[in-house]
Amino acid sequence: MEAVRLDRTAIETNYAAAAHEPLPAMSIADAARRCRWIAADLHATGSSLFFVSPSADRARLVPCFDSEYPQISASTKLLSGQGGDELSRHARISTIPCWWSNDDTSRSATTLGTLAWASRISLPAPHWSGIAFPVYAERGQCGLIVFVGHDIVLAQNQLAEFHARCFAVFSAVARLCADDSGRIPSISKRELECLKLTANGLTSEEIASRLNLSVHTANQYLTNTTQKLNAVNRMHAVAKGLRLGLIE
Repeated sequence: MEAVRLDRTAIETNYAAAAHEPLPAMSIADAARRCRWIAADLHATGSSLFFVSPSADRARLVPCFDSEYPQISASTKLLSGQGGDELSRHARISTIPCWWSNDDTSRSATTLGTLAWASRISLPAPHWSGIAFPVYAERGQCGLIVFVGHDIVLAQNQLAEFHARCFAVFSAVARLCADDSGRIPSISKRELECLKLTANGLTSEEIASRLNLSVHTANQYLTNTTQKLNAVNRMHAVAKGLRLGLIE
């Protein structure tokens, strides 16, 4: 128990340092690069940064970018759907890192299982392992930075350091999104509908079917919205839409 208290103190101390340390100007591409560096240090094969939506009825994970930036990986899409419900609930109530593994023989499961201040959760995703760091920024912004892979290596005495690095990246990304808060573009009702359905995890084909549009038209609405929000991809547009209060 003493080790757990010490780790919690160390993480909270690093939180404070990360929150007040001046950060250099950072683009989304820079932030994605930093997450890839952290992933490499963890021996993880992939990383994702999510905002946790402020929806009152159901919190959900909204991806901003991942290690395949500017594309979005299959694992990120899975977590932004029902696969991320447990993660979003965890981020809302706890600062403790959480991990999962559906292969108890993997190196990740063996390593992460030794962490005193990290909780194990269950995710409906076969044959993969990962760890998620809850992160927070000003104005109550909440998120998660997730690392996946079968060979993750993380020692107990490194937990605070990695958590603080994630916190610093999220703070910079949240600040970057906040910079656009005073410039709300004119977006049509149809464009917002498509953006909201994208936030709910629907594909272009599913959006077209739901709104009785052609797939081409649905894609055009999403392209228009992405350009109007000055976003690099649809998921970045969703993240900006959430931060601007355009969607819930």
